[in-house]
Amino acid sequence: MKNYDVIIIGGGPSGIITGVTGIKQNPTKSFLMIKEEEKGLVPCGIPYVFHDLDEVSKNKMGPKPFIDAGGEVLVDRVESVDTNKKFVKTKNNKEFHYGRLVFATGSIPFVPKFIEGYDLENVEYIKKSYNYIENLKQKTDKAQNIVIVGGGFIGVEVAEQLAKHSDKNVYLVEMEKYCLYRAFSEDMAKRADEVIRNIDIKLYTEDSVDSIIGEKGKVKSVKLASGKEIDTDLVILSIGYRPNTDLAKKAGLDINSNGAIRCDNYMRTSVDDIFAVGDCSQTIGFITGRTDSIMLASTATAEARILGYNLCNISILRNFVGTLSVFSTEIGGKAFASAGAIEQSAREANVNFVIGTFQDKDRHPGSLDDSQDLFVKLIVSPKGGNIIGGEICGGKSVGELINVIGLAIQKEVTVYELISYQIGTHPLLTTAPTKYVLIKAAEMAISKMKTN
Repeated sequence: MKNYDVIIIGGGPSGIITGVTGIKQNPTKSFLMIKEEEKGLVPCGIPYVFHDLDEVSKNKMGPKPFIDAGGEVLVDRVESVDTNKKFVKTKNNKEFHYGRLVFATGSIPFVPKFIEGYDLENVEYIKKSYNYIENLKQKTDKAQNIVIVGGGFIGVEVAEQLAKHSDKNVYLVEMEKYCLYRAFSEDMAKRADEVIRNIDIKLYTEDSVDSIIGEKGKVKSVKLASGKEIDTDLVILSIGYRPNTDLAKKAGLDINSNGAIRCDNYMRTSVDDIFAVGDCSQTIGFITGRTDSIMLASTATAEARILGYNLCNISILRNFVGTLSVFSTEIGGKAFASAGAIEQSAREANVNFVIGTFQDKDRHPGSLDDSQDLFVKLIVSPKGGNIIGGEICGGKSVGELINVIGLAIQKEVTVYELISYQIGTHPLLTTAPTKYVLIKAAEMAISKMKTN
């Protein structure tokens, strides 16, 4: 039995970054990564293989940085973990002893077995598997009528990409009032729905799938709760993911109420020398302070860097205030992003807030050809003016502006501090210095605080 100081189960973003960071901090230690498929995918890039990238190979992600750093990789499946004798056994009957073990097993699609017809041929999911997505791409290329169930980020992005094919009819079904409703306040989610409808997606909100109807074992149509029946060649169920923790449960690790591996701020699990990171591990909500289920590659890699530094000893203290959930996407050329609290989550957590908004062009003057409307909303605590959330829609700059808001939340920046924020502006790159959108939204929030 070969010995390794650290064994990582899983080869996604969290596993790779944990390994690379861990090796840099502990260059004399031996590291082994065990992953199930030779080729991996950039998780957030999966929707774009269906049009913009056009090939699954263009979204390939592998453990090369980990190998270059000095780690070893084995393509196999871990079948069992003996936490007393500290060894893992693989599908191919290989056994390895570990000093420290990291679960980076990710997440898997939720399968709605309560829906009649869920197991018919051509009822598919968005799995984070290179081989699976390659096969799904072949099916979407042939299909003419495609029903996507679930209006979260993955469902919307896949629908947007498939709708770019002029020979396809794309239907999107969402049970909430609006798509993306868990990430955006109602007014912002409504804007997103308007964009979705304008890019040839047939959208059904406040509706759900009653049953999937088949013929000779293959999907034929989808019947909605509203009574509407949609003829289809292919159904893609995108109604959420669950932590991939079956192996962890089998090994005796504590699992929380959301099905994730229970761990502390340093990703230490209930078993000595075993850690969990990424989608399979527990997160704590920024607003609620309770266990949450945030599955983002950006969150996973942030956790992985902390874990990599602290694998062998605590070298970086983690002052953890909760997972912020920094989201961003682009639909039909319009970017949408949010961070921290939105109105719904703040109300549910009984958190008082005021809102500051501002809208302007993202270039100055606004008559420049590539300018777009840029709308900013700040969610602010009325007591001290701390920024606790934000939402933005507009052009490409949205993707980085939301990261500024995310940092402001983490560093407990107030709107009073934000109005003296020293900025750099340029006509071709930003809004005007006289009405910089973040500052103007902060000013509006301050004016509301004074009246409360």
